[in-house]
Amino acid sequence: MHVHLIRAAGVITAAGALALLGLAGTATPAAARPAAAPPAVIATIPVGGLPLGIAASTRTGDVYVTSAADNNVSVISGRTYKVTATIPAPTPGTSSTYGIAASPRTGAVYVTNTILCCRASARTDSVSVINPRTNKVTATIPVGTAPRGVAVSARTGAVYVASATGSVSVINGRTNKVTATIPVGDEPEGVTVSPRTGAVYVTNFSGSSVWKINPRTNKVTATIPVGIDPIGVAVSPLTGAVYVANNVDNTVSVINPRTNEVTATIPVGSEPAGVAVSPRTGAVYVANSLFDDSTVSMINGWTNTVTATIPVGREPWGVTVSRRTGTVYVSNSAGGTVSVISGKDAR
Repeated sequence: MHVHLIRAAGVITAAGALALLGLAGTATPAAARPAAAPPAVIATIPVGGLPLGIAASTRTGDVYVTSAADNNVSVISGRTYKVTATIPAPTPGTSSTYGIAASPRTGAVYVTNTILCCRASARTDSVSVINPRTNKVTATIPVGTAPRGVAVSARTGAVYVASATGSVSVINGRTNKVTATIPVGDEPEGVTVSPRTGAVYVTNFSGSSVWKINPRTNKVTATIPVGIDPIGVAVSPLTGAVYVANNVDNTVSVINPRTNEVTATIPVGSEPAGVAVSPRTGAVYVANSLFDDSTVSMINGWTNTVTATIPVGREPWGVTVSRRTGTVYVSNSAGGTVSVISGKDAR
């Protein structure tokens, strides 16, 4: 997807990767392990218009997708690949649902309500909280102007919201109250939280860098240069490495979390946007959003090389990986669909 079309107010994933050896029998050698099946799309699910944010629940396996043009959230069953519910935003007609995250601790789903080019100029600048058992909005929390990415800490349950005009809001996941507002800089976009350390990483779209935030002090402790116009960011649960999708460079930067330095730059497809890491294999999935590309690059998280390029729907934007199954879900912004990629044998 062309970024300028959806950015209006500043701006809108070691042992598992190793092949197991067959045990030799007493009389004949063990049969060789079959080659891993190549990753491929196994289902295409229609959802609402302009699907962008996507998140898989670690508790239920359900997948949640924001549809910015329709201002709602689709709920997809991770077992049947069918839409089981469509949840309207709490402020219909005044904003667009955009970023989304599911709490690993409670299952609560957090959705940013922002203003994009395709909707009216009235704004809400808020985060909606969805109860995953009832699929109802239970709270709406005011945050900074033009909220974009959202992420939840697996360690504390704290919710972090990047607002495009220059701040990160911190929400207490128990009280649904903003407990801190962290000044960063112009156009923060994507946000993620390390499941290993709790550190928060925020992409700076206009500054071509990543801010690292200490969750105990709510202070920026490092500004890390990456490629041009970074959007998505994700942390490997297996290694702690940080992956950043650089939209203009057509690359992914790999950051060492201990040194805060880029240790590799990986060429991928055109206009990469979303990025996610499999918690089961360490494979990294990158959505290449240019219409003429419309693929997902799969990167080996141990070698930092692209091992597969998977065609998906038109202009893929968001990507998430189910912790329960390893299945990969991709929101196709121009196609109004979600592509499902088998991640069972991916490395």
